[in-house]
Amino acid sequence: MRYVFLILLLSNLFSCKKSVDPDPVPPLTESTYFPPVSGTEWTTKTPSSLSWNETNLNDLYTYLQSKSTRAFIILKNGRMVAEKYFGTFTVDSNWYWASAGKTMTGFLVGIAQKEGLININNRSSIYLGRGWTSLPVVKEDLITVRNQLTMTTGLDDNVSPDNDCTDPSCLQYKADAGTRWAYHNAPYTILDKVVENATGMTYNNYFQQKIRDRIGMNGLWIRSGYNNVYYSTPRSMARFGLLLMNNGKWDQTQILDDAVYFTAQTNSSQTINPSYGYLTWLNGKSNYMLPTTQFIFSGMLVPNAPSDMFCALGKNDQKIYVVPSQKLVVIRMGDSAGQSNLALSSFDNELWGKLKTIIGY
Repeated sequence: MRYVFLILLLSNLFSCKKSVDPDPVPPLTESTYFPPVSGTEWTTKTPSSLSWNETNLNDLYTYLQSKSTRAFIILKNGRMVAEKYFGTFTVDSNWYWASAGKTMTGFLVGIAQKEGLININNRSSIYLGRGWTSLPVVKEDLITVRNQLTMTTGLDDNVSPDNDCTDPSCLQYKADAGTRWAYHNAPYTILDKVVENATGMTYNNYFQQKIRDRIGMNGLWIRSGYNNVYYSTPRSMARFGLLLMNNGKWDQTQILDDAVYFTAQTNSSQTINPSYGYLTWLNGKSNYMLPTTQFIFSGMLVPNAPSDMFCALGKNDQKIYVVPSQKLVVIRMGDSAGQSNLALSSFDNELWGKLKTIIGY
């Protein structure tokens, strides 16, 4: 009888231990979490559970506040590890993406191509009509939708008084398409018209149907002068970053069902600036170019960040950073961090230097 009692006791002890202390799932093999499409639910994960340096994370918040940040988010495998708002900014506040919205446009063009409505290898004039530039027909016909996606239209990016101008008179010849890389808003912005003319829908409506409403974002594209700028909450920006991290798939729903296009968008799109994909910035390449210059800089875009990082970057330091190897999405919204009002600044490398001491990648 005594032996039976001991066996039962040991059995209960082992059974209790298993139920209250399950083996932890290694962070990089943990399944990716997607917040519900509707509602405010978003599963969190503590920094301590990931062995992150919490002292340095708190120091990071102080740094971010000093750099005019309004919102900052870190997702790990889709779970919210850090979410911080500064000043009067809240979880429900809307802010502009600036050129970080370019990556979303690139993604939407991929959807339209998958649906057979656009072929990015076609000349742009098929969708815009001839005369959308001031170029002779033979030169205009060299420009394809792919050139618009890759910043290689050859159009002059220094037209006075406004190089964002999309009027045909402002779209002037500088070089043959495909032979020169220049960060130029105007031919990018005209992709909106390519999408509208190809789909027969307004740009906002097509975007809402194909991306926004399917992954639970809020927000709207709003005209500002010649530019078309997206506004949303930081969490909506994080949702799009999570979609990118999961290769265009939201949970079990394939939003962009074209792996070849997505791979092309997030890899070097041409050899002139290998750090640029389809309206997407790429880390880990041997050299890069910056907006407004024709200089080629040696080394990675953001040396302190993981080499496989790709990102959507906007004026005044609007940021979506995606690191597939670490299952990370990092969001920053706010005013300029101080170094530059362009999409890229020294803030990127400073921030990732601090994140490196927190995450330990």
